[in-house]
Amino acid sequence: MAPKVLVSDKLSQSAVELFKQRGVDVDFLPDVGKDKEKLLEIISQYDGLAIRSATKVTEKLLDAASQLKVVGRAGIGVDNVDVPAASRKGVIVMNTPFGNSITTAEHSIAMMMAVARQIPAADSSTQSGKWEKSRFMGVELTSKVLGLIGCGNIGAVVADRAKGLKMRVIAYDPYLSEERAGLLGVEKVELEELLARADFISLHVPLTDKTRMIISKEALAKTKPGVRLVNCARGGLIDEEALAEALKSGHVAGAAIDVFATEPATENVLFHIPNVVATPHLGASTMEAQENVAVQVAEQMSDYLLNGAVVNALNMPAISAEEAPIITPWVKLAEHLGSFVGQVSDDPVKEINILFNGDVAELNTSALTSAVLTGFLKSQIPDVNMVSALIIAKERGIKLSETTSEQTGVYESYIKVYVKTERSSRSIAGTVFSDKKPRFIQIKDINLDADVGRNMLYTTNEDVPGVIGTLGAILGDAGLNIANFNLGREAQGGDAIALLYLDSPADSDTVQKLVASGKFQRAVPLQFEVD
Repeated sequence: MAPKVLVSDKLSQSAVELFKQRGVDVDFLPDVGKDKEKLLEIISQYDGLAIRSATKVTEKLLDAASQLKVVGRAGIGVDNVDVPAASRKGVIVMNTPFGNSITTAEHSIAMMMAVARQIPAADSSTQSGKWEKSRFMGVELTSKVLGLIGCGNIGAVVADRAKGLKMRVIAYDPYLSEERAGLLGVEKVELEELLARADFISLHVPLTDKTRMIISKEALAKTKPGVRLVNCARGGLIDEEALAEALKSGHVAGAAIDVFATEPATENVLFHIPNVVATPHLGASTMEAQENVAVQVAEQMSDYLLNGAVVNALNMPAISAEEAPIITPWVKLAEHLGSFVGQVSDDPVKEINILFNGDVAELNTSALTSAVLTGFLKSQIPDVNMVSALIIAKERGIKLSETTSEQTGVYESYIKVYVKTERSSRSIAGTVFSDKKPRFIQIKDINLDADVGRNMLYTTNEDVPGVIGTLGAILGDAGLNIANFNLGREAQGGDAIALLYLDSPADSDTVQKLVASGKFQRAVPLQFEVD
């Protein structure tokens, strides 16, 4: 029997036709995604669900979806999908990570031009019968400094277009290498310098704990008087109240906003302020982009349902059904190793070398390398997957290499990840035992044996008395319970490390107190996705 797919949102007809051509039964019900009860009633009939943003794939819906195997999101963001719940149900979640890049970048340029020349307000005035030529005095883009906060796939396209407009482009992106910046023709700077120098600031980062409110009241105070802001990335990156105040005071000359902290944004503090250009999340709203993502998601879902191929999956590695039982535990280990490196690296990573030692070297090392990169990038780009990770790493100028060797040492098989930044080098190794659970076995060439926990704390220190006591006291004062811990040291009196398992995440104040105690060189809270 042919697999059956429900298209529950407005998707290009080309996607529907592609499903049919590939031999997949498809029901095109573009309004049912907004009818929660109706969707709950019929979802059990389908093997696949193709959506955009209107359909909410909740745990309740997934519980009712007894046959569902794959959810395909025509677009990048999966905020409307409960991915952990889908994983628990064995449902693959796919997206189309690159179909909207050019469209979103072009919208950012259009918004920048609109706010520079006050085009929406001038249009409204003129069409109302006024002729206020002297009222709408704009500024040129030529020779102005454009500051990009985030210079990944979309930011790079914006940089290219801006250079064509003869703008000078600077970029703040902790993960942008100097080599990649040189190739793009942008100047890499720190955030403080960008705020002080930029005539226009355009945001191109995902919404994470690190980027939330990156344009805060304090950040706005550091910007050049007369700066103009553009945000076509994600709501929540800008403190909207603070921006409204800065606009009213005249410190910020204009803002072009496509995304808001609360959407749909039927009311907002930024509305009705002069020289604020607002659009209803149109970054991906072009015919070409919608066609691209619709066809891509139909191809991906058809390939999976008919052939078992997994492409652009957020919660499953790209591996074949035959490989799965053997390689899956190693994939999880590889992701944890990459995640560890990503969370402890403050500087841009220039090189990553992955050593596959022993039996693991005979597995699909390409998939394992992708898993390492996925874990490494996930703290920066939540939507990254095993397909996009390789592309993003290449775009960021990260030199990637693999090494294989026959069994050495006490372990039959292990993976070791070597990372080089502009200022330091580090390594971490891990293995999988017979229980199929990943374990860390070496950090900074110091041996230890540690399970992977959900909330962990990594510390480095000199091997001197009093370290454990200080650690326990500070964590105890913070109300953080230590479930377990593992220690390792290079030699007596030399470098030492610790991995602690906490019942809840360590907050920044506690981490600062640990470092301020003088006992620790570093203290880094870690979080891992564990079963």
